[in-house]
Amino acid sequence: MNYGIAKDIFDLLQQFETENSNDYYSKDLHGFKQWICDNNNGTISDKEEPYWEGKESGRSPESAISTLLVHLNRYAKTYSKSAISDSDFATQEDFIYLINLKALGSMTKMELIKKNIHDKPVGMLIIARLLKHGWIEQIDSDADKRTKVISISEKGREALENQMVNIRKATEIVAGNLNYSEKMELIRILNKLDRFHYPIFSKNINSRDLLKTVYEEYSLKN
Repeated sequence: MNYGIAKDIFDLLQQFETENSNDYYSKDLHGFKQWICDNNNGTISDKEEPYWEGKESGRSPESAISTLLVHLNRYAKTYSKSAISDSDFATQEDFIYLINLKALGSMTKMELIKKNIHDKPVGMLIIARLLKHGWIEQIDSDADKRTKVISISEKGREALENQMVNIRKATEIVAGNLNYSEKMELIRILNKLDRFHYPIFSKNINSRDLLKTVYEEYSLKN
């Protein structure tokens, strides 16, 4: 047995536990492997470094990433709006809420709202709209009668199914001209970002304190 390799693996596990204190990665073999993959990409040479608008004048890569994510979100909303143009869905959030309920099963209102990264007032308006259409049903929680558990109704399943062809077309268009390998790499990178941001979002930190708190409590080193 190569005890040197065993020691190296043990040291890596210790480093993984230390750096994963905020649970960005699942605490299992899959999370450990993903952490190794994310931290073993090497250094990009100047020749391989991509161009972004404003780079020559000193614009930071972080600024470019933020802007591109905003642009992509707007493109996706445009295609989603087209996908539901001949339906009773008011926004893309309506069918995304239904898709989550169909795929993940019943959950409380706040669980569904957090799953979709919405503030409570916005999420409650969407849920109220779905209830008005009869697309979801709600019952009292067995654990707490003050809490409502919601699930997709048969009418909601039908409404969703009637639009799924267009919804699938919209999602395919959003992925654009990426090949399979590029799609997998993009998913890996976006998952890493999501694992960083979701725990912060879940804390419901006051906007006034958000930036200061994140800089003090979360490491932003590559």
